[in-house]
Amino acid sequence: MAVRKGLGRGLDLLIPKDEGMPKKSIEKNKENKEPKENQVLTLSIHDVEPNRNQPRKQFDEDAIEELADSIKQYGVIQPLIVQKKDKYYEIIAGERRWRACKKAGLKEVPVIIKNYDEKETLKISLIENLQREDLNPIEEAKAYEQLYNTYGLKQDEIAASVSKSRTAITNIMRLLKLDERVQNMVIENLISSGHGRTLLSVDDGDMQYQLAEKILDENLSVREAEKLVKCILEHKDNKKECGGRIFSGKKHD
Repeated sequence: MAVRKGLGRGLDLLIPKDEGMPKKSIEKNKENKEPKENQVLTLSIHDVEPNRNQPRKQFDEDAIEELADSIKQYGVIQPLIVQKKDKYYEIIAGERRWRACKKAGLKEVPVIIKNYDEKETLKISLIENLQREDLNPIEEAKAYEQLYNTYGLKQDEIAASVSKSRTAITNIMRLLKLDERVQNMVIENLISSGHGRTLLSVDDGDMQYQLAEKILDENLSVREAEKLVKCILEHKDNKKECGGRIFSGKKHD
């Protein structure tokens, strides 16, 4: 299993350095005091629930199975971040770890309790998802867009929170200008994000889609796709010279 990269600054700021910090169990707190923020505590796994507004809706079950195997062997290295609700604790960051802990048969999970409003909670969930490596480029672009439009983060702030360059953030966000059908092809990994960026030079959505299908059918590399798009732009009045029958106006099978 691949070694997970360290967190970007986005979540590092939220998680204290807890090496050597004793973990306390809320259930065993004889003084019955409210737990302090930033303490590493243990909670019954049944008292922890996912955030219903979590931006991520799908989880890779194979990856969770792998993580569960790792947890069985090494334990939970990074505590979950949660906040107190009426009768339970809601996950702010770490739902994937929580799912893996359940699969591994753990009865308790390590947590750090925080207190955020709904907007801040969603922002943190977005950043955590972005710091993982298995989002497809369109999911990633939409998350950046939400951080930019909804939460007012500048592109350099987004870049810092996920340990990427500002240029990389800009290039990924540009994919949202593609025709929706082409975006779906990127999501399904039928064409790459590099192919998608090449197609951004074409303004017409239908033409973008036809070109994307041609890239897929002929297994064109990004460099070959760039040459095709360049030809299309240079021969706007006679596209047949660049792509044969696919640009004849007939529906492509």
